[in-house]
Amino acid sequence: MRYFPFLLLLLAGCTAVTTPSPTPILPPAPTAVPPTASPTPLAPDTGWEAARPGLERRVIRFFDGDGRQMEHLYILRFDPALYEFQVGYRPGEPLTLQEWQADTGALAALNGGFFTEEFTATGLVVVDGQASGASYGAFAGMFAVTAVGPEVRWLGARPYDPAEPLQYALQSFPMLVKPGGAAGYTEAGGEAARRTVIAQDGDGRILFILAPRGRFTLAQLSQILAASDLNLDTALNLDGGASTGLILIDPPASIPAYTLLPTVILVYGR
Repeated sequence: MRYFPFLLLLLAGCTAVTTPSPTPILPPAPTAVPPTASPTPLAPDTGWEAARPGLERRVIRFFDGDGRQMEHLYILRFDPALYEFQVGYRPGEPLTLQEWQADTGALAALNGGFFTEEFTATGLVVVDGQASGASYGAFAGMFAVTAVGPEVRWLGARPYDPAEPLQYALQSFPMLVKPGGAAGYTEAGGEAARRTVIAQDGDGRILFILAPRGRFTLAQLSQILAASDLNLDTALNLDGGASTGLILIDPPASIPAYTLLPTVILVYGR
């Protein structure tokens, strides 16, 4: 486990945000990890645990100077040989994360990228080979699925080509880890917020990474991910704040999103 002294300070900074629902639309849901007040001491790092074939999960906890948990990373790591990825999009007709899962029957559902007040994605989205919206520039990245499999890529190195045969895709920003594992976002300042990240490691596995307590700025999370032992090749920031959320059906885990979502990333067993 790596420790980062600057995380022992009160964190302050900024993040890209969407316009959330005026009030939370979901009741409290069980968290993916034990609460801070647990009488049992919490391990800083659970290490990788097998959840099901081709799926591992891990919790990395961060503590303040008084030993109280201030944040954690909840991580799922999927082997693309055993799992299929899709993107769901309902412009103007968003759903709760629970409704997305129930409607699609997905094993896992993760919140997607940024959207407008009208619940339209602000970047390119591809569903069943049909593209909509405009592509972002070099500051952004894209989660894409082709016949070969899923990938997380930086648009600055590989811009979107309308002729490429994408089955599914979703764009967001900024890149937190750029190709090769380097920190991708180094702008100072910024507000701390809940975070959602989709990443790909050096072995091609896809990782869902959530920091649900809202204690990291984008620059801090970028540094943490690049310096970690996760062997990340690329990592892309998705919408955070009220949008951050994850549902895993088996084994069950839930980090609640507190707004309706027009885009999601869905996972199915092959």
